[in-house]
Amino acid sequence: MKQKQSPTYWSQVYLCVALTTMATLLLELSLTRIFSVVFYYHFAFLAISIALFGLGVGGVFSYVVAGWKGSIYTRLGRLSALNSVLVIAALVVILAQRKPGNWQLALIYFTTALPFFVSGTIVSLAISETMERVNRVYFFDLLGAGAGCLLLIPLLNAFGGPSTVIAAAMTFAAAAAIWQTLAGSVRGRIGSVALGLLLMAFLTFNQWEHVLDIRHAKGQDISGEYFQKWNSFSRVGVGYKPQDGVDMIVIDADASTAIANFDFDHLTPSQRHDLLYQGPGLPYAVRPGAKALIIGPGGGWDVARAIASGSHDITGVEINPIIATTIMREKFPQKSGNPPLYLRPDVHIYVEDGRSFVRRSRDKYQVLQATLVDTWASTAAGAFALSENNLYTTDAFRDYLSHLTDDGLAAFTRWGFQPPRESLRLISLAIEALRQLGETEAWRHVIVGREGSTQGWGARDTVLISRKPFSEEDLARARAAFAAGGIEAVYLPGAGIRNEFTDLLRGPNPEKYERTYAFDITPVSDNRPFFFYTVQPRDLWTYLSHASRESADFKINKAVPLLFELMGVSFVATVLILILPPLVLGTRLPRQRGVLGFLLFFLFIGAGYILIEVGLIQKFILFLGHPTYALTVVIFSMLVSSGVGSAASRRVIGDSEGRLIKVLGCVALLAVLLALVVSSLLSALVGLPLPLKAVISPALIAPLGFVMGMPFPTALRRLEEWHAPSVRWAWALNAASSVLGSVGALVCSIYLGLVQTLIIGGVLYLAALAVIARNHFGHEPVPAPGAGRVVLAK
Repeated sequence: MKQKQSPTYWSQVYLCVALTTMATLLLELSLTRIFSVVFYYHFAFLAISIALFGLGVGGVFSYVVAGWKGSIYTRLGRLSALNSVLVIAALVVILAQRKPGNWQLALIYFTTALPFFVSGTIVSLAISETMERVNRVYFFDLLGAGAGCLLLIPLLNAFGGPSTVIAAAMTFAAAAAIWQTLAGSVRGRIGSVALGLLLMAFLTFNQWEHVLDIRHAKGQDISGEYFQKWNSFSRVGVGYKPQDGVDMIVIDADASTAIANFDFDHLTPSQRHDLLYQGPGLPYAVRPGAKALIIGPGGGWDVARAIASGSHDITGVEINPIIATTIMREKFPQKSGNPPLYLRPDVHIYVEDGRSFVRRSRDKYQVLQATLVDTWASTAAGAFALSENNLYTTDAFRDYLSHLTDDGLAAFTRWGFQPPRESLRLISLAIEALRQLGETEAWRHVIVGREGSTQGWGARDTVLISRKPFSEEDLARARAAFAAGGIEAVYLPGAGIRNEFTDLLRGPNPEKYERTYAFDITPVSDNRPFFFYTVQPRDLWTYLSHASRESADFKINKAVPLLFELMGVSFVATVLILILPPLVLGTRLPRQRGVLGFLLFFLFIGAGYILIEVGLIQKFILFLGHPTYALTVVIFSMLVSSGVGSAASRRVIGDSEGRLIKVLGCVALLAVLLALVVSSLLSALVGLPLPLKAVISPALIAPLGFVMGMPFPTALRRLEEWHAPSVRWAWALNAASSVLGSVGALVCSIYLGLVQTLIIGGVLYLAALAVIARNHFGHEPVPAPGAGRVVLAK
C-alpha cells in the first residue's frame, strides 16, 4: 500500500538534492587542501577516497533509514541537520592533531568519513524514492556537485580552508530547513534555520578570531607568522626567521622560500660571492648579464642572482599570485630591498604557469632557470612522487631548448643523492629532447655541479643544458665558478670524471643504461609526467626500509607504497559494500533472473567514469596551468554535462535497450577519440590566455560527459522494475567502484600513461554494454508501489 506522504513540490526536492551534493563536493575538495597542509600531500588524495567510501556505505545504510517511521522528509531533514554538526566535528578533530600516529589517523579517517556517510544516505534515499523522475533528480544531483566545484576557488580565496568547510556545513543546514518545510514541521524548520544562522555567525567570527584554524601542521606547531593567506591551491604564510635573519615564505607549512633583500648598488663582496657562486648561481657565472627567464622565482633569489651578474632583462613566471603579487608587490615589497625586487624596471613578473608561458612566449632567452620548482600540492594524484609535474618532461625540455638563443642554456636545480636519481633523470630528459632537436652529442651540452652533502636531506645538484655545445670559454668559466664556490664538478664535457653522469652521457647505449639502472631514470613525457617517482617497483620495500627518513627522497617515494595500501583498502571497501546490502536487508539476494548480473553494470560504469575523469584531470593540468584548476574545471564540466545527459536520458533512450547500447558504444568511442586527439590539441593551444582555455575545456569535455550521464538513471529505472530494493545497492556499488577506480586510475597513469587510462575507461563502458546485451531489458510492466517501493513525490 502506498505510504501517505506530505504534499510535494518537485522544485524543492530538486533544490535539496542539489544543495546536498554541492555541500558534499565543497567539503570533499576543501578537505583535500586542508589535508595537504596539516598532513602530507598524499593525504590529499586520501580525502577523496574517504569521501567516496563514505558515500558508498551511506548508500547501503539508506536501506535502514527507509524502514524508519515518520515522514521521509522529516528523516531527510534530520539527517541534513545532523550532517552540519558532523562536518564541524570532523574539522575540529583534523585541526586538533599535533603528531598523528596510527590511532589518530584512524580517528581522522572515521570522523571525516561520517559526513560523507550521511550525505550518501540522503542522496541514495532521495534518488531511490523518486524513480518516477530519476533522470531529473540525478540531473540536479550532478548540477549541485558541479556548483560545489565552481564555488571552491572563490570560497578558498576569500575565506580559506577551515571556513570553506564551515560554509559546507551551512549548506547542509539550508537543505535541512527545506526538507523540514516539505515535512510541514514548523519546529524542525525553525531549528534548521537557527542552526544555519548560528553557523553563518560562527564563520564571520572565525574570520576575525581564527578559532578554528591550522595551528599544527606536519607534526610541528605553526608559529611566528605575521601574515597568512589561502588560495585554491595553497596556504601561504610569512614569518621572520631570526636564526637566518630573513623573512620566510612558507607554502602549505612545508615548502619555503626566503625573501631576497639586497641593495644591489652597494653589494658587499660576501653577498656578491654568495649570489654568484652558490649552485643556482652557476648559469650566471657561465652567462653573466644574460637575458633570463626564471620559472618559479618565489622570494626572488634567482632574480637577485641574475641582477648581481649584470642582467638587465629578467622575466619571472610565478604560478602563485599570493607570492608574486600579494606578498612581493603589495603587502611587503619593502622586505625585498629598495627599490623592491619585483617592482624594478628591469624585472618583469607574470603570474602564470611556467610551462604555459614558455609555450606562448615568442622571446628567446640566454638563461632559462628553475630551482627546486615543483607542484607538491593536492593534485589529482595527491602525493609527492605521484605529482604530475609537467615542468619536467621531454616535451617540456624541448619547449625550453627551443626558446633559447644559440648561446643559451637551461639550468635546473634538483636534490642530489648517491646514487643520483632526480638530477640524473634530468640528463635523460635532456638527451631525448636534444635528440628531437637534432643534437646527437648530448655529452657536449651538459655541465653538472653539486653543492652540499648527499647525506641527510640531500645535496643540491645544478644541471646546465646548452642549446648548442658548450665552448671552451664556457667550460673555463664553469671551472672558475666551481673553484670559487667550493662546488663539486660532477660532470664537465671532456673532463673524464668517472660516475653515473658520465656513464649515461658517454655510454654506447643510454636507453639500456636507463633500463638497468638501480632507480627509474627513464625520460618521462607529458603522457606519463611522473618525474618524482624514481624507485623501481621491485626495489620499493627494500628502499623504504633502508633509506634515511630525513631525506627529501624518502619523503617523496614513500607515497608510492601508500598508493598501493590505499588500493588494498579500497578493494576491501568495495567488497564490504558488495556484501552489506543482503545483510542489512535481512533477505536473500534477488532471485529474479538477470538482476545479479545486471548489478555488474553499475560497477563497470562507476569505475569507467572515474578512470575517464581522473585521466582528463591529469591531461588538462598542463593546458590549464595548475592541478587545482584542472581538478575544478574538469569535474565541473563532467558533472554538469553528465547532469544534462541524465535529464535528457528518458527522452533519448526511454526504455529502448538498443538505444542504451548505442549510447554506451558512443561513450567508449568518444573516450578513445578524446584520448588520441586531446594531447596534440591541448599542446597546440596551451599558450592561450587562461580565461579562453577555461571556455575551451568544457567545450571539449561536454560531449563525452553528456552521453556518460545517460546510462546510470536509465539502468536505475530498469533495475527498479526488476527488484526495487536493489536500487540502493546499485547506488552503493557505483560509489564503491569509484573508490577502487580512482586509485586504479593513478596506477594506470603511472605504469601505462594518461592516454591509456582514458582508453581503459572507455573499455569499461564496453563491458557495461556487454552486460546489457546479456541481460535483456524485456518488456515487463512497472510494478505498483508497495512495501518495497516508497513514492516520495508525485
